[in-house]
Amino acid sequence: MFRTHLCGKISEKNLDTEVTLSGWVHRRRDHGGLTFVDLRDREGIIQIVFNPQLSESVHQQAHALRSEYVIQVTGKVARRPKETENLNIPTGKVEVLAEALTILNRAKTPPFLIEDEEDISDALRLQYRYLDLRRPAVQQIFIRRHKLSQAIRQFLNDHQFLELETPSLTKSTPEGARDFLVPSRLNPGNFYALPQSPQLFKQILMVSGFDRYYQIVRCFRDEDLRADRQPEFTQIDLEMSFIEMDDILSLMEEMILRVFSEVCDRKLPSPFPRMTYAEAVSRFGTDKPDTRFGLELVDLSELASRCDFKVFRSIVSKGGVVNGLNAKNLARLSRKEIENLTNEAIQRGAKGLAWMKVTEDGLEAPITKFFSAAQLNEIKTTLEGEPGDLLLFVADKTQVVHDVLGTLRLSLAKKLNLIDEKVFNPLWVTDFPLFEYDAAAKRYTAIHHPFTSPMDEDLPFLKSEPLKVRAKAYDLVVNGVELGGGSIRIHQEEIQSQVFSLLGIAKEEAAEKFGFLLEALQYGAPPHGGMAFGFDRMVALLSGVESIREVIPFPKTQKGICLMTSAPSDVDARQLKELHIKKERIL
Repeated sequence: MFRTHLCGKISEKNLDTEVTLSGWVHRRRDHGGLTFVDLRDREGIIQIVFNPQLSESVHQQAHALRSEYVIQVTGKVARRPKETENLNIPTGKVEVLAEALTILNRAKTPPFLIEDEEDISDALRLQYRYLDLRRPAVQQIFIRRHKLSQAIRQFLNDHQFLELETPSLTKSTPEGARDFLVPSRLNPGNFYALPQSPQLFKQILMVSGFDRYYQIVRCFRDEDLRADRQPEFTQIDLEMSFIEMDDILSLMEEMILRVFSEVCDRKLPSPFPRMTYAEAVSRFGTDKPDTRFGLELVDLSELASRCDFKVFRSIVSKGGVVNGLNAKNLARLSRKEIENLTNEAIQRGAKGLAWMKVTEDGLEAPITKFFSAAQLNEIKTTLEGEPGDLLLFVADKTQVVHDVLGTLRLSLAKKLNLIDEKVFNPLWVTDFPLFEYDAAAKRYTAIHHPFTSPMDEDLPFLKSEPLKVRAKAYDLVVNGVELGGGSIRIHQEEIQSQVFSLLGIAKEEAAEKFGFLLEALQYGAPPHGGMAFGFDRMVALLSGVESIREVIPFPKTQKGICLMTSAPSDVDARQLKELHIKKERIL
């Protein structure tokens, strides 16, 4: 038996008990003839005392120990002397008096200390990920990840969901992000795709009569990476039959409340507020708003159309908008600092950033001369300006204005320390548009995906005014993070075919890519809908880290490289030949 107890589970309940522990040497110290070793496993750290009076030979062995040696120790649990207690750790009132020691494996000197507070470059951490994963704080993230998956499974099992697996080798339907392609050896020249989502299969399961399905599943997208993206990621995927949108939102809200409480002892406000897509974008500049602070956008287009400032008036006359934002207490910013904000706005696509400072005497800025006293007072009142505030304005196309001010809003909140990191603000965003128009491609595209059902009352607009059609779609946003999204699906073949046609997918192409779905819908498909949560994002949110890379055991870099294994890598010419692939020189 390698161990009778885990290191972090030893307590005063075990006093005078003989225990056998196994783990890694976290730290060794020699004091006054005694040798102390902090022994670590995934549950925590316990102090081991090697006393020559208890066993000289064991004490001599302890002198050979170095950081990260793997050892086994047998001894009795004793109470630490009062003056040596460490109340910062759960085991800090006890220690183990070593009677036997076995070195199970030696270790080279690690390239960095296995300490939570150690500042290590990301490249080094990922190259030696197996060492990085030994750090207690990192291990706690993955213990939390495990607990979260178990809590979710238990909740869904309790609500009559079936956990079913869908294929990992499937058909390429490149409508969203790029697929990862897998060549077929048995079918030369043909390829599988790794799934971006189990979307079509879970709909087929509903047609098959399983009513409630879920899986915690790996998905793959060959897209540019950022903090909340990895080429392979995990999502909580589920689907239900014979339900409406309110049924799903109610059940998913119950699930989130339960798992947050069980895993992190966090009680969220309930019921979750709901906000339409149009309201979210107009107030916060984004469909995933962080509602922990104010700094809301205000539409000043009507006022701008009446002023003498040609830039504002011209943009409004061409169908653009002017929005303002009150940066509280930032009138103190220097011209240079305002210039930096302007550059940030320009980087996001704006042509510039107008501003006014609120003083005791009114509004001050080079552009105030283009506004009447009444208009300046209207601006101040509308933006609730008070002395010391900085009023910011962006004039452009609606999407540009929302994007720029939505981004500035977040950066200003951080600058002003307006965000309470201890608060979780959940929000349902609903009533998304079903389509948007891609001017470059000269066609409509789906906001979510092409299987999302239109609102019943908007069905007449499908033929006449597609951009007026709203979707039965919904996102759960927490602290500005899109935690999950879903929709009621199209369950009638004629409507699905109509949507494909609007998206520029001809009948022949629809039959080639989605024929199996269209045919399945003709065999009695029930009304159904579902949702997918970003599991990695959920773990990151609960762990207080910004990047999902921190919550994935073996993540990739921004270039999609695994620094530990050096994947992707070259392959043997014989393997390519078997796959009927000829390797060309890459320029």
